[in-house]
Amino acid sequence: MTPLDDKINAHYPGHVVRKDLVKAVKGNAIVPTYVLEYLLGQYCATDDDASIATGIETVKEILRKHYVHRSDAGLVQSTIREKGRHKVIDQISVALNEKTDGYEAVFDNLGIRKVSIDSGTVKKHPKLLVTGIWCIADVQYDFDEDARTSPWVVDTLKPIQIAKVDFDDYVEARARFSADEWIDFLLQSIGFDPAAFGRRAKLLQLMRLVPFVERNYNIIELGPKGTGKSHVYSEFSPHGQLISGGEVTVPKLFVNNANGRIGLVGYWDVVAFDEFAGREKKANKALVDIMKNYMANKTFSRGLSPMGAEASFAFVGNTDHNVPYMLKNSDLFEALPPQFHDSAFIDRMHAYLPGWEVDVIRGEMFTDGYGFIVDYLAEILRELRSDDFSNRMDDGFDLGPQISTRDRDAIRKTMSGLLKLIFPGGGQTAAEMEELLRLAIESRKRVKDQLARIDSTYPEVDFRYTGPDGSPRTVTTVEEAEFPQFYHRRARPDGTQEEEGESLVEPAVPSSKPATAQAGGPEAGHHDYAENRKGVSYARLLGPWLDGATEIAVTDPYIRKFHQIRNVMEFLEMLALRKAPEDHIRVSLITVRDDGEISRQREQLDSIVTAFSGTGIDFTWSYDETDTAHGRSIVTDTGWKIVLDRGLDIFQHYSLNDAFDPANRLQEFRAVKEFYVTYVRR
Repeated sequence: MTPLDDKINAHYPGHVVRKDLVKAVKGNAIVPTYVLEYLLGQYCATDDDASIATGIETVKEILRKHYVHRSDAGLVQSTIREKGRHKVIDQISVALNEKTDGYEAVFDNLGIRKVSIDSGTVKKHPKLLVTGIWCIADVQYDFDEDARTSPWVVDTLKPIQIAKVDFDDYVEARARFSADEWIDFLLQSIGFDPAAFGRRAKLLQLMRLVPFVERNYNIIELGPKGTGKSHVYSEFSPHGQLISGGEVTVPKLFVNNANGRIGLVGYWDVVAFDEFAGREKKANKALVDIMKNYMANKTFSRGLSPMGAEASFAFVGNTDHNVPYMLKNSDLFEALPPQFHDSAFIDRMHAYLPGWEVDVIRGEMFTDGYGFIVDYLAEILRELRSDDFSNRMDDGFDLGPQISTRDRDAIRKTMSGLLKLIFPGGGQTAAEMEELLRLAIESRKRVKDQLARIDSTYPEVDFRYTGPDGSPRTVTTVEEAEFPQFYHRRARPDGTQEEEGESLVEPAVPSSKPATAQAGGPEAGHHDYAENRKGVSYARLLGPWLDGATEIAVTDPYIRKFHQIRNVMEFLEMLALRKAPEDHIRVSLITVRDDGEISRQREQLDSIVTAFSGTGIDFTWSYDETDTAHGRSIVTDTGWKIVLDRGLDIFQHYSLNDAFDPANRLQEFRAVKEFYVTYVRR
């Protein structure tokens, strides 16, 4: 157990569970995570190993006896008949039979229909009438010779969700955690290991939870396959419903005019549309129009009077192309179906989560630490929906005058959601507030910047804000800094897009290319790199300033772990590729001992010395005997000093063992950490 795990168990006893236990009990049960964690929470909400082991066996036994596999449906039906009754775990939905004036349930896995269920149970759990809900139900078999009467009867039914939580206790215990600890705690709660993510990557993961804490919040995430876009909406909460984008209809989503029954938006906190992207997909115009009205006004109408609802919308889908292709040839919404690639619909989005910044999910990214039982957290988040934290930002921060009312509302809703997740009881510092504000502004700016590419009637918006000191501050997106040559194009009045180089709009940020690429040679200066940027390499970042040097001194006290030592190898590799074959370069490294792994550290650094022997790179290394080295720099005999706040360790985690991953060999394919570099002419 980590210190964070100890702290989690100390302050939230009974409400947390070890996240790797889900895999231990799941087996071949095809159920959402919140169902399994509901059961684990009954028997394994402890840090006592003996109790956990016993609890796992108990949960396995419950699943073995009561979870219905489709392949075993006939056997379970026989068990119910022979015993007269049997408890099952299944996905259940209910419909009214108007001919018999009674409610009938359908058991999805058990494969039985027209199961009699009393109206009191249906009134208590009205979501059963809208879609399937995972429940624990006691089913009876009572045969009647009347062929019109079904022998199946629901005796008792209980949806799988926690009945009540103490919100005040939750907030009080939250105060015992720092912001960093709490973010890691939430990340572990949704199943991920915080060590596998950078700061920005963690916040992007948490943005997926904002629809659960904000009413009528609309978010879209488009990106590559395999990044877990739909995971939170299908596995995380019993208050969210994931549906396929191709299955959306007006009666299912809003209201059925034939019987007046309200649809999904009336019963669920979040309705997520999976596989929403696809240029070949078609959508009903009436559906698009009613969705636009609901997203803007929180109401919909298919009859005489308008109806209101609070469900948030989340749209997730896969992109067909990478970001520079989309920016050069179309826009970041290009993957949407034609009916939804509409400026009025897109303008209703409060935030665009950049799915291309989210890593493809790998096995080592999952946690074996402790996190909230997801059902408990889901109830807490639901309680937070009634609050509005957006006014917290008014203490010290002010949005620029150019930002429209709709843009302000979008930014404030995202801001409110993030504050509810991370600071439910307040206590955030000005720096922490600004970090979330910048993310909220960026998420809306991404929407508005693309609208300018799609529809020429949308004006340019200067997304600036003022801080506590009154100074104006500009927000840019990561892709804006990475691809400024494509980002600032606009739509012409005729609907076509400006050609490359035609845009008259001045980029909001200077070119992210190093000075050498702009001025024809290396120049002194300072450059900041945002987290999750790609396209950065030692050759581009350092190469021009090192060309011609015969003596290079590297000072970096953090050359300890394998990936950091590999960075040294790649640095030398870059020098070897840039120099003339006949040239000779001496490179010295000064670092600090890795107290726990000195022998391994020595062995790996010595291996690099041997490997580069005879290449024209003479590499030596030594320890700083004072153990006081903290700064990281590269100094050349040509008069340059390069200061990197992270040294050579600028890249985020990537798969070191996957020989087929381009990021394994090409630095440009790796996402970077947030860092800066300063070039000083000595």
